[in-house]
Amino acid sequence: MGMNVGTSSSDEPEVMIDMNTTPLIDVMLVLLIMLIITIPAQLHSVNLDMPLPTNAAKKADPVVIKIDVDAGSVINWNGKPVGSRADMEAKLREAAAMQPQPELHIRSHAKAKYEAAAAVMASAQRIGLTKLGIVGSEQFVN
Repeated sequence: MGMNVGTSSSDEPEVMIDMNTTPLIDVMLVLLIMLIITIPAQLHSVNLDMPLPTNAAKKADPVVIKIDVDAGSVINWNGKPVGSRADMEAKLREAAAMQPQPELHIRSHAKAKYEAAAAVMASAQRIGLTKLGIVGSEQFVN
């Protein structure tokens, strides 16, 4: 608060009631500048890596080989029983040599031994087949 020291008719000087707002405005401007500096710049654009348009022909459906393990743990290759594990591995090698590599859909019966289905998956992995899928696992859900 300040005082007004002008001339008056009384002995006491008149008190100035107005508030000095200059320091208040200075503080508010400093706070506004700090706020503007600390807020990160917002970019309103999203950069997307879009694929380039090509005139390539539509890809063909993948070759699917169905391997079933029945209740007696007999392995079937596309519906035909496979005699031995060596025959199955020979067929898996033929499938691994195909380009593009076919998909193996392995379906196991609920009463089949685990080792029969595991042997098929282990052989396929060892030979180099990477597109394996377990089909029909919903029968094992309680």
